[in-house]
Amino acid sequence: MKQAGIKNLPNAFLMICLSFFLFSCESLSPYKVPILQGNIFEEKDIEKLTEGLTREQVKFIFGTALIQDPFHSDRWDYYYSVTIGDEKINENKLSIFFNEKNLVDSWIIEEIKDFN
Repeated sequence: MKQAGIKNLPNAFLMICLSFFLFSCESLSPYKVPILQGNIFEEKDIEKLTEGLTREQVKFIFGTALIQDPFHSDRWDYYYSVTIGDEKINENKLSIFFNEKNLVDSWIIEEIKDFN
C-alpha cells in the first residue's frame, strides 16, 4: 500500500507545478506601448506662453499647430493624446487666439474627459 502512495508523489507534484504555471500565465498580459499623438505640450511650455508673443514665437515653443482653420485665422489649436492599447489615458487641447496685430491675445487649455 505504501508503494502506491510514493509512486503517485511525482505525478502529484507535477500536477501542482503545472497548475501554478497555468494560473500564473493567465494573469500575464502583453506589454502595450504608449502612443503619443499630436503636439505634446508640457507645463513648462505653457509657462512660456504670454500675451503679445508673435506667431513665429508661438511656433518656436509649440511647433506647427495641428489645426489652422482658414475660417478662423486668429486661432491655432494644439491637440495631443496618450493611448495605451485601446484605452485613452489623456487628451488635451490648447487653443491660442491672436489679435488683429497677429500677437497672442489669449489661450484656453481643455482636458477632454470623454474617452470612448
